[in-house]
Amino acid sequence: MKKLVIGNLKMNLLSPQERERYLEFLSKELQGKKLKNTEIVVCPPFVHIESFVKSVGKKVRIGSQNIFWEEKGAYTGETSPVMLKNIKAQYAIIGHSERRRYFGETNETINLKLKSALRAGLTPIFCVGETKEEKGMDMTMDVIVRQIQEGLKDISRVLIEKIVIVYEPVWAVGSDVIPTSNEIMGAKLLIRKILTEKYGAKYVEKIRVIYGGSVNAKWAKQVCVDPEMDGVLVGRESLVPHEFVKIASIING
Repeated sequence: MKKLVIGNLKMNLLSPQERERYLEFLSKELQGKKLKNTEIVVCPPFVHIESFVKSVGKKVRIGSQNIFWEEKGAYTGETSPVMLKNIKAQYAIIGHSERRRYFGETNETINLKLKSALRAGLTPIFCVGETKEEKGMDMTMDVIVRQIQEGLKDISRVLIEKIVIVYEPVWAVGSDVIPTSNEIMGAKLLIRKILTEKYGAKYVEKIRVIYGGSVNAKWAKQVCVDPEMDGVLVGRESLVPHEFVKIASIING
């Protein structure tokens, strides 16, 4: 199973010129790189997705940073997974901590989005993790159990292996403070335990559990390689193609 390195470009690349520069530099950084053990995904803002799909070729897969749960209709400002699938996007980030924090996303709405992504044939990138306050109250386990149980409600065994799960401790996102390898390993084991109890071991062995939160090249070994995670979700460092590809090279081994 290949490692997964996902770049979340967030609300950046403010013009077509910025987008083209980014794509040019990313292409140059990937040229000649042999990342046979790694799958690279980039999730740009919606307005750039189609251009990314047309430009990146086979070396990089493209995803969205969010979706809506309905296929079409009177939902002003939303983007459906079917739209994304039809322009050849392949992944969708769902339940990112910033979506939960700023837009009030709940486990229930995240569940609707996960189901919708699966129906459309997208691979969901499902984020779970505790806040600083929850960690301080020793609630990490309770939070992750609830987010997974409610987020995956009524999702079948047949479909569960299509979901990527991100352990994203909210207190680490954009903070330059990261968990220890043991903390990350503990979260991974907990996530796999929850999934195994819910679905059975043979149905979850192909699920990739990755880490997200202040990932950079300096810490890539600590947050992914040492705790034996299946990849990383990279935020701000993915905006610098040299750093992003450097992280992918470290994860690739």
